[in-house]
Amino acid sequence: MASKRLRITYVKSMIGYREKQRETLRSLGLRRLGQSVEHPDTPSVRGMIAKVQHLVRVEELDERPATE
Repeated sequence: MASKRLRITYVKSMIGYREKQRETLRSLGLRRLGQSVEHPDTPSVRGMIAKVQHLVRVEELDERPATE
């Protein structure tokens, strides 16, 4: 079954923001400015994005075909 994916790009520095927001970026797998990662579109990932929405850009990717 194919599922939606999200591409999350780290676009603004975390300097000057709270430690919880820094930890959220790290848990999403974002380490360097300009870095992009892909995650499944789940409520937990959406919640993390909501906490750092001012630091990231999110793109919804087309559904991937199932691998056979």
